[in-house]
Amino acid sequence: MNQDYILAIDQSTSATKSLIVDRVGRIVAKSSAEHTQYYPQAGWVEHDPMEIYANVKKTAQQALMQAGIEADRLAALTVTNQRETAVMWDSSTGQPVYNAIVWQCQRTADNCAALRTAGHESSVQAKSGLMLDPYFSAAKWGWMLEQVEGVRQKLAEGKLLAGTIDSWLVWKLTGGAVHATDYTNASRTSLFNIHSLGWDEQLCELFGVPIQLLPEVRSSDDVFGYTGDPELFAARVPISGIIGDSQAALYGQLCYEPGMAKATYGTGTSVLMNVGEKPAVSGNGLVTAIAWGMGGKVAYALEAVIRTSGDSIKWVRDNLGLFGSFDEMERLLEQAPDNEGVYMVPAFVGLGAPYWDPYARAAITGMNRGTGKAHIIRAALESIAYQVRDAVKLMERESGVRLKELRTDGGASDNGLLMQFQADLLEREVMKSEISELSALGSVYMGGLGVGFWSSIDEIAASHKLYRMYTPAMAAAQRDRLCEGWERAVASVLGTGPGCREAEHGAQPAANG
Repeated sequence: MNQDYILAIDQSTSATKSLIVDRVGRIVAKSSAEHTQYYPQAGWVEHDPMEIYANVKKTAQQALMQAGIEADRLAALTVTNQRETAVMWDSSTGQPVYNAIVWQCQRTADNCAALRTAGHESSVQAKSGLMLDPYFSAAKWGWMLEQVEGVRQKLAEGKLLAGTIDSWLVWKLTGGAVHATDYTNASRTSLFNIHSLGWDEQLCELFGVPIQLLPEVRSSDDVFGYTGDPELFAARVPISGIIGDSQAALYGQLCYEPGMAKATYGTGTSVLMNVGEKPAVSGNGLVTAIAWGMGGKVAYALEAVIRTSGDSIKWVRDNLGLFGSFDEMERLLEQAPDNEGVYMVPAFVGLGAPYWDPYARAAITGMNRGTGKAHIIRAALESIAYQVRDAVKLMERESGVRLKELRTDGGASDNGLLMQFQADLLEREVMKSEISELSALGSVYMGGLGVGFWSSIDEIAASHKLYRMYTPAMAAAQRDRLCEGWERAVASVLGTGPGCREAEHGAQPAANG
């Protein structure tokens, strides 16, 4: 039987997708299912890991049916996932001990602030590449160990495991046979030493997370194991191409060389720049990340994390009810070709790079009696581009590398108005991939190379589709005026906040609260 397909699981913040990809990188089938977002308290965000895994099985089976193939035609199953979201489960029952605590969740902000006050941030950042922030996984696991009833007993009995979403899925997919993660996901936990490439005992002790709970760390292109859940399908399919979604998109964007960068516009936005085989010294709101591991070697990246981008559009639609469909949104935007001084700072769960203020809260500024819903929608959309520009300018300053172009993907990148506005603010070409599922394809490319489905990166690049280019066209005076307005809006939220111009000229970002 010819194994001419790969099944990709793309597990994101809002939904789970399964895609069937053929040898020329073409998506031949796709199925998707959203999962419930839980908000038990203000600033808290949770997911049900069992619901997520049920959606993995459901969408995988639907994608196979849609493609008209059986699982024995699969050369591999790959996984790309929302990063930093923390899961803890009972290895004897296969049940989570608590809901997954999502990367957006702010419940551990005070814990992180206490560690920072105690002087631990420099050592955490030196080892992990990350600042002390509730965004990352370690404090979330620490919270579960302290707050969830019965967890300490399971720990004493040796029944407790911890991991990010990828390792949870690998464990479930292999029928509990494999507890492993990859370098990219491990590097987003605050417990992984990105220099020695191993879990750090001192970091684990600092966050109160026993090292024995954590998964084995492997290269993204390793074969992690084989499917072993009979409810999924009967065939034993190799599992490879395990990689966090932002790094997967960087790989899927063919950003293989230092200085190449991409932005994935999702619920939040990750701006990632490949910096090569040695980690760049970061600071001022940037984090040093592992871009990927292949063949036991790693490439590094600088990353700027924007907490809320596409989610601000969803908030305007769902919470304010200002539009019902994206077609309606486009029509309304035509009614307001200028923001008329209205800005949205979407700090619903704090602000990420370059501010890193988990206590900041959202605001709409500059409204007058003539402000209509079209202006608010435009302000929400434009807030995405302002935040990306802030992040890019900071990355350029910290790395000393001038961005040549920004390659973009993710749901909001389909909006031509946003992409043109992004090019105008950056004064750079924005290359929007015609491929809509770059995180999934990045994991497919990685896993496909791991199992020999493709022979080389060059073979993959030869079949990669073209980009749509957006060229800067805005007058400098208009750009300056708009950025000054954004600067004032951010300052109103932070108290003292760097805006576009300050980020460009070297202002220090706000510390974590």
